[in-house]
Amino acid sequence: MISVRHLSKTYHNPDGSSLQVLKDVNCEIGKGEIISIIGPSGTGKSTFLRALNLLDRPTSGEIIIDGENILRKGYPAHLLRQKMGMVFQSFNLFPHMTVLENISLAPVKLLGMSKADADAQSLELLRTVGLAGKADVYPDSLSGGQKQRVAIARCLAMRPEVILFDEPTSALDPSMTGEVLSVIRQLAQQGMTMLIVTHEMKFARDVSTRIFFMNEGVIWEDGSPEQIFLHPQRSATKAFVQQINKLVFDIAGAEDFDFYGMYSQMKAFCVKYDVAAKADAVVQIAEKMCRDVLEGHYPLTVRLSHAGINDETTLDFMLEGYSSSPLAGVPSGSAALAAVKGLSREIVEELTTRGFRIKIIV
Repeated sequence: MISVRHLSKTYHNPDGSSLQVLKDVNCEIGKGEIISIIGPSGTGKSTFLRALNLLDRPTSGEIIIDGENILRKGYPAHLLRQKMGMVFQSFNLFPHMTVLENISLAPVKLLGMSKADADAQSLELLRTVGLAGKADVYPDSLSGGQKQRVAIARCLAMRPEVILFDEPTSALDPSMTGEVLSVIRQLAQQGMTMLIVTHEMKFARDVSTRIFFMNEGVIWEDGSPEQIFLHPQRSATKAFVQQINKLVFDIAGAEDFDFYGMYSQMKAFCVKYDVAAKADAVVQIAEKMCRDVLEGHYPLTVRLSHAGINDETTLDFMLEGYSSSPLAGVPSGSAALAAVKGLSREIVEELTTRGFRIKIIV
């Protein structure tokens, strides 16, 4: 369906300097594939998507779509964009138009649909993305997640064969990420061909048929989610996918610490890294450990971490200077400790070079 050959993109600055963002990109993309593009910032992921859609014309190379080189002189870019839609980080909705008008505009102007047919199609698409009741409101009244779902519906209104998603959740509050990813998952189940630049590792692993790991302007590694996340072939890929996201709190004492603020940040962290289902358990464990089980054992460092490669969420409670576990002194009938055990997959108690750590896997 799409063949990319020796694609490069160099930006030339007014001062005479230049920056090569894409160096030698080669890949084949088949119909119905869902490809997530991951990698460090500044490695050309978004530029690659924009090059595919001719929003940022490549310096050299070929992009062959259905047998035709779209980089040839005189190729009608507007025809490409009818078959290849794009959803951006920012929603780009027209603020002076209703949601329905935003979606219907392009099919009327570019596909020649009647307004009645375009409106009917738009209403159906709004039902698809869960916003049937928002047809007549203006974008300013919507949340970020709702705006992005409208942007997806607007893209679908052009009946594209391929959709490019450029970090569709990066501009959203963590609490809104899940609703957008849910819509993309639904499209994947319907067989839509998609390329998705994303930092949501669990989502990429779950939804994709292939993963591109981009690094230094090239596709560093191309493989199945299992290969990329569990058996990466290159050291840079391994280092990237094994990175651990974490949130750390240093609690000097119970009286002056903002526990409610910590719980709120923990919930947002769980939503951001697509483990919202664990948020309540995380907060309950943190509360019972800090306020009951480890009462009197301050100062205390609490670390919430999530490893995308194995989907493991962990709460660490670290006590400096301790040579044994404080859990040994907790009464056997402690309701708080029993509750923590009931919410946990595993509790590991271990001596460290700085003290003692209680590791709770949620």
